[in-house]
Amino acid sequence: MECMEDCLMSKQNFPFLFFSIEMLRTFAAKRLQGAALRGIRQLPQIRLLSAVPADVPDEIFKKRNIGISAHVDSGKTTLTERILFYTGRINAIHDVKGKDGVGAKMDSMDLEREKGITIQSAATFCEWGDNHVNIIDTPGHVDFTIEVERALRVLDGGVLVLCGVSGVQSQSLTVDRQMKRYNVPRVAFINKLDRTGSNPDKVIEDLKERLKLNAAAVQIPIGLEGEHRGVIDLVREKMLIFEGDMGEIINEQEIPDDMKSLVEEKRMELIEKVGDVDEEIGEIFLMEEIPSIEVLQAGIRRSTIKCEFVPVFMGSAFKNKGVQPLLDGVIDYLPAPHEKKNVALDLDNDEAEVEVTCSSTAPLIALAFKLEEGKFGQLTYMRVYQGTLKRGGFITNVNTGKKIKVPRIVRMHSDDMQEIEEAGAGEVVAMFGIDCSSMDSFSDGTANLAMTSMFVPEPVMSLAITMDKNSNQANFGKALAKFGKEDPTLRISTDPISKQTILSGMGELHLEVYIERMKREYDVHVEVGQPSVNYKETITTKTAFNYVHKKQTGGSGQYAKVIGYIEPLEDLEDDDEKREEQFEFDNQVIGTNIPPEFVPSCEKGARDSMEKGGLIGCEVQNMRVALTDGQSHAVDSSDMAFRICMSAAVREAMKKATPQILEPIMKLEVVAPQEFQGTIVSGLNRRMGLIQSSDITEDASVEIVADMPLANMFGYSTDLRSITQGKGEFTMEYFDHMPVTRDIQADLIKKHLEEKN
Repeated sequence: MECMEDCLMSKQNFPFLFFSIEMLRTFAAKRLQGAALRGIRQLPQIRLLSAVPADVPDEIFKKRNIGISAHVDSGKTTLTERILFYTGRINAIHDVKGKDGVGAKMDSMDLEREKGITIQSAATFCEWGDNHVNIIDTPGHVDFTIEVERALRVLDGGVLVLCGVSGVQSQSLTVDRQMKRYNVPRVAFINKLDRTGSNPDKVIEDLKERLKLNAAAVQIPIGLEGEHRGVIDLVREKMLIFEGDMGEIINEQEIPDDMKSLVEEKRMELIEKVGDVDEEIGEIFLMEEIPSIEVLQAGIRRSTIKCEFVPVFMGSAFKNKGVQPLLDGVIDYLPAPHEKKNVALDLDNDEAEVEVTCSSTAPLIALAFKLEEGKFGQLTYMRVYQGTLKRGGFITNVNTGKKIKVPRIVRMHSDDMQEIEEAGAGEVVAMFGIDCSSMDSFSDGTANLAMTSMFVPEPVMSLAITMDKNSNQANFGKALAKFGKEDPTLRISTDPISKQTILSGMGELHLEVYIERMKREYDVHVEVGQPSVNYKETITTKTAFNYVHKKQTGGSGQYAKVIGYIEPLEDLEDDDEKREEQFEFDNQVIGTNIPPEFVPSCEKGARDSMEKGGLIGCEVQNMRVALTDGQSHAVDSSDMAFRICMSAAVREAMKKATPQILEPIMKLEVVAPQEFQGTIVSGLNRRMGLIQSSDITEDASVEIVADMPLANMFGYSTDLRSITQGKGEFTMEYFDHMPVTRDIQADLIKKHLEEKN
């Protein structure tokens, strides 16, 4: 309290703080009394950066929307469980794997508690000091990457959790790409510093080298492995020791003499890294001066919000160390809703970008980013970007034009709900009884503005499923409809030959979870066929086409002629946008041999031909179609004629362009005790894997990274457990589609012809 009084006496350093000393004493006494009632959990200090600028509403500035993301088993849900405990949202900490019979609050699904993994992202909210924090805990497995994608699409900031032993892992790379895709500012938290072999310096180097981030520690650990007791705050230059049964008591001390030189070195490194991207801190650094605590904090905040700097926090969530300072860092360095730039598309003005104001009095703009079928009907998770969403009010689905009355609005706390009357700008809430699709935009009807959608990866694996005779056909249909609506990466189709239902997804675990959910939630038992891989086709040589389509059946017929060529897209200039689309149409027609109004139909026809290749009937990618000339008829030419003609022309040309089958290649990461290294490598070689690296980690484990054909990955989890005595684990994510060998291509074509006949 004395320190706070000294600070407040200096008005020039704290222009935004207008509390009287008596008000602060009263406020602190009430807070301490509340802390005692909740089990003496130490409440946060009043942070310098929580002061509210005059032109920003208090409820907006003191709000944070964050997601917690990481590689699988890095401690995301464990961290969230501690955050909820320290903020008073839960009264006891429970085991993530559900061994205590309760399980973590955010893993509300029975399947999640049994497997000890997060399958669905879960939302909650809490109060830290006088700040409101909305949190979404996301899965780590790549099979459920869409849950991370949709969360990062709507959140303002993120916490990237890293293992103190393994550092940056395969899924860390994926999460980093997702954060960069949506310009999400983040802080990093190096977890598990209590484990043998933990090395935070190596993890920070990984952040710089592998993720290309401008990162620096804002803390250094006090002891590692079994000696880990706390952290030293480099910004405030204080030592924090976590005591008590649950780490609820923070003992703040001065830095001991034997650590002062290390603290000074690391603090100068922090100032230098921030100074590289922040002009004010850079000038102070060049003048060989030391910035004050307030100036350094402000510089870190500015740089973090611009996505130019990543402050790194440290601790051990499982051992209840370092969580409270991380929460302070979320408030201090991650943006409030008005500080993250968001744009909407004006549908009345050729989708021109319009910046969202984040004002609760502006016209409503909201986005439905997640759907979930609950016992009360469809639960729609909404992010309100501007305006106010009111219970009983009317909103318009911008995508469908349908006007809807809002029946109920709730704040989610995992699977618990708290009803509210309205939600203002910057809120993350849920609604009941709204029939819509994921990524639909909503307005109050005064403006035709829509938010941009999200990136949805293509599925890489399929299963043929047949319903058990004793199961309910109606429930089977309901389950498929519900799951398909919830998860954009789950594709449901019917095989035209066998009439089997084909379930396509991101991996074995992804599909296994949905089959298990059918059984548990709908009492539908299915028989599962052999998993199949989503192959694709491409061409390897440039080939010309000259094709005429004529059809006369009495009256006006159909006539079209197209001339041009096709060529592999990868042989052209390396253009990321074209590569992402996997197709390019080039209109080189001069004159009116093909009237301009028929050119779009030619492009549609070319795209039609990409749906099925000539080898095994898979989607074609990496192809450029150029239209150079043609011919039309004054009466018989039409859009349909040119579309059919172009589609047939490209299909004929593809047969002569040395077509090739592509298979999905996965980036595989295997971690196991070092004594099994030789056995693992030989097993990967037998499965045609290409070893990229093999490293010994700090805890004497071997970490092997390999590129592996997905077709050779079936049953690998069983094999790995067998050869490593259950001590090995692996993760994989989609890397690319690559050409198969000639013998495999011949076998695939033969199999396709047999199934066709």
